[in-house]
Amino acid sequence: MKQFIVDAFAEKIFTGNQAAVCVLDEWLPDEMMLKIANENNFSETAFVVKENDFYKLRWFTPSAEVDLCGHATLATGYVILNHYDKNISSVKFKTLSGDLIVTKRNDLYEMNFPAYEFKEVEVTDEMEEALGVRPIEAVLSRDLLMILKSEDEVKNLKPNLEKLKKLEGLTQSVTAKGKDFDCVSRVFAPKVAVNEDPVTGSTHCLITPYWSKKLGKNKLTALQASKRTGILYCELIGDRIKISGKTALYAIAEILPN
Repeated sequence: MKQFIVDAFAEKIFTGNQAAVCVLDEWLPDEMMLKIANENNFSETAFVVKENDFYKLRWFTPSAEVDLCGHATLATGYVILNHYDKNISSVKFKTLSGDLIVTKRNDLYEMNFPAYEFKEVEVTDEMEEALGVRPIEAVLSRDLLMILKSEDEVKNLKPNLEKLKKLEGLTQSVTAKGKDFDCVSRVFAPKVAVNEDPVTGSTHCLITPYWSKKLGKNKLTALQASKRTGILYCELIGDRIKISGKTALYAIAEILPN
């Protein structure tokens, strides 16, 4: 079984978010896919199987299957369009979140995702205790997004991961208006054994509609300010979001699960 390691939303290797992409002839047992994801210990490992004229795509963290992962979808799109179906410019994936399409546009790979609907929630003392600073606002969908006063607060944040686990949301994210970018963010996912996710496409399905409304613009350039950093080009179109980024191939390997 061939496995590709791709840095997604990356200008060069060693930046962006690492994803392993396993291209299968047929599905492995779920337990085996989870073991492979745990062995890789990346925030996500993607498994993809071709079925007729589309591909079926699933994502696993080191501890669980998830229903949406942006950076691993981008990485899988890169792999299929450059190493398998080289004569096409877009590929459709069937996933737990519906049909997702990755389109190659010059050196960018563009994805089209459903936007997350969100509701405002009360800023709590528990949020402040978990982050070490008090958010000025918070919204909730699949993920919890806490808005901070400044880009510096986002970059300097040292959260308490055990306390983050007790907050709502699959992931607990922070964001602020950016200096050189429209917005900056960081994403933590200790509930699924990912302390900090380097670059997170799916969470920008929440970040994009939030900042689009606040800034009064549909096109955003977003910086995820993790240690590895990553740049996402986002556009809100109705109830869908286009998220684009660059990729960098790090390695191709052959793995032989027992």
